[in-house]
Amino acid sequence: MQLQDKVAIITGASSGIGRTAAKLFSKQGASVVLNARREKELSQLKSEIEAQGGKAEIVVGDVQLESTHQQCVETAIEHFGKLDVCFNNAGWLGEMNSVEDVSVEGFNETIAVNLTSAFLAMKHQIPALKNNGGSIIYTTSFVGPTMGMPGMAAYAAAKAGLNGLVHVGAIEGGEYNIRVNAIASGGVDTPMGRTVADTPENKAFVEGLHALKRIAQPEEIAETALFLASGQSSFITGAILPVDGGLTKTKV
Repeated sequence: MQLQDKVAIITGASSGIGRTAAKLFSKQGASVVLNARREKELSQLKSEIEAQGGKAEIVVGDVQLESTHQQCVETAIEHFGKLDVCFNNAGWLGEMNSVEDVSVEGFNETIAVNLTSAFLAMKHQIPALKNNGGSIIYTTSFVGPTMGMPGMAAYAAAKAGLNGLVHVGAIEGGEYNIRVNAIASGGVDTPMGRTVADTPENKAFVEGLHALKRIAQPEEIAETALFLASGQSSFITGAILPVDGGLTKTKV
């Protein structure tokens, strides 16, 4: 029970890594505030967690909106009395096109979902964590900070920017015992990941980028988030932790 009596916000909780992390955090003792845009999926997840004896509340909203992050923090405090952990996992690939062809609207929306939302989350989470400290965790990527992929200019720019935000958050939060870290994942078998690995040939290519010659399961990323949320990582902050099956060490 690594998160016994803790309260956690999880964004992007309706599927993939976020959904898996929500169930894992609950199993480990946390009360969870679940955020995504899809109410049906969030309600189903809430029911599953409660059926297993856990506690959950949902906030339906777009992470591009500051009000969504305000509501998540307010829900945590109103229903569970405090906030300890924030797993800001929501993100998307956005418009995939060459730099010369990607639209300004598509670029800006991808930045808003992946980077501006990260800033808005931190802006409202840090004040709520100042009294007792806590852990803020982001999901970043190898795309952007480590390497480029064709057609992913906006996503790469957002994730590179996110890493910079994590570094600043760690410095500003440190005096309050607020730790800020990010998980730099490789390929993961999620609905978003499958849009890239959408054919047997593309899947084989993505798998081949990794030293382990496979892509991750959502549980493997969620377990890392649990580690960063728990006291086991009490002296880790400002880290961009690669959980990528050796992708960044592989030359194809």
